[in-house]
Amino acid sequence: MPYRWLPSENTPERLTIWPYRSLPRRGFVWFIGGTAALLAVPLLAVLGSPILWALLPFLLGTVAAIWLALEKSYRDAEITEVLTLTRDQVTLIRLGPKGKRQDWQANPHWVQVGLYPTGGPVPDYLTLRGNGREVELGAFLTPEERKVLASELRQHLRATRSPGG
Repeated sequence: MPYRWLPSENTPERLTIWPYRSLPRRGFVWFIGGTAALLAVPLLAVLGSPILWALLPFLLGTVAAIWLALEKSYRDAEITEVLTLTRDQVTLIRLGPKGKRQDWQANPHWVQVGLYPTGGPVPDYLTLRGNGREVELGAFLTPEERKVLASELRQHLRATRSPGG
């Protein structure tokens, strides 16, 4: 799962969520290299002819377009959500692309976990409601991951609210 609960011995409980990466950077390098190699195979037949120079810009443009599209995908997915649970406060910090930061805080005794099977921007839309606001959490996760996370959030909130804390 693309999230992790950090242990809470003497520190507040902390949940970190990030988008799943199906193509890691190492795979990106192999993909671009393989694509360039496969696009170069037809050029072997036209080596030494003027047709090579007519095809070469288009093939280089194709590799460059794939490279730029994948780089944009990586930049757009530079999202991290950090949820911190203490007995006095729940804090959610969302660090988005280009360094955009959004914060939300509420009292854990009034926070409600919402899971909307339909009607949200994504199936099984996960939200936290409190302090007069409702904020989304993990919209980039799969519906199954949001269901599991909602259950875990409810358990952690119950533990935070209990007198033993």
